[in-house]
Amino acid sequence: MSDFAAWMAMIQRRTEVALEHCLPPATIAPARLHAAMRYSALGGGKRMRPLLCHAAGEALGADPQQVDVAACAVELVHAYSLVHDDLPCMDDDVLRRGRPTCHVEYDEATALLVGDALQTLAFQILAEAPAPPCERRVSMLALLAQAAGSRGMAGGQAIDLAAVGMALSLEELEFMHIHKTGALIRAAVLLGAHCGDADDARLEALGHYANRAGLLFQVVDDILDAEGSTVTLGKTAGKDAAQDKPTYVSMLGLARAKELAARLRVEAHAALAACRIDTARLAALTDYIADRRF
Repeated sequence: MSDFAAWMAMIQRRTEVALEHCLPPATIAPARLHAAMRYSALGGGKRMRPLLCHAAGEALGADPQQVDVAACAVELVHAYSLVHDDLPCMDDDVLRRGRPTCHVEYDEATALLVGDALQTLAFQILAEAPAPPCERRVSMLALLAQAAGSRGMAGGQAIDLAAVGMALSLEELEFMHIHKTGALIRAAVLLGAHCGDADDARLEALGHYANRAGLLFQVVDDILDAEGSTVTLGKTAGKDAAQDKPTYVSMLGLARAKELAARLRVEAHAALAACRIDTARLAALTDYIADRRF
């Protein structure tokens, strides 16, 4: 685990440096927008999606510099989603990563533009990357676009907003989170794989793994929202229950939600075993997702 912890810290630092480089400086116009973009994307977060991106890329022999671009692209989309998710018209939260949310630190209009600009920057850096070859980069752009759009994260968020106060079936809850949370986690894994030696069979196997890992991430997130504190989480704890949102905890209870998380961890490891490549980093990340406390 010490080797894994060192690798994880290295990828987190590497991602921070890469994001610093691709984000516009706060010294150029429009300075306030650029400062707010940097505020929202830098200086915090687990960088789970870049970690998954690099782990998948490493498993398939990818050039780490190529993976940096893919990792930044998916993290910028994630950062944009958090900025918009925190807005008063969405979850109306005032705390993210232990500090004021973007619309609190700046203002709502700036936060809206920050989300827009972070999302478009993600596609710009991926499109302008010198490698991998153009045909593969087009596939990567399409993959990220679908993961972020109405058939992915945005669609899942729409379902989530519509479900407030409603009783969903377990299948409906899973469908929502496969889109809202799972789509971008799946994209992170597959974008990293595309930077390496990824044939169709490997992509399919890694996609199956990512589906299990994405649901595992969400179930653990629901458990942490119920059990964690605001200080530990760096965001407002208990928000889901306060807003009467359907979660795995509200549907199953805490004990059964933890049983589901344990089952999803086993299924994710089984999916990795079917990939027939060195997936040690992805396996360690799966355990980190399952065991995390924030």
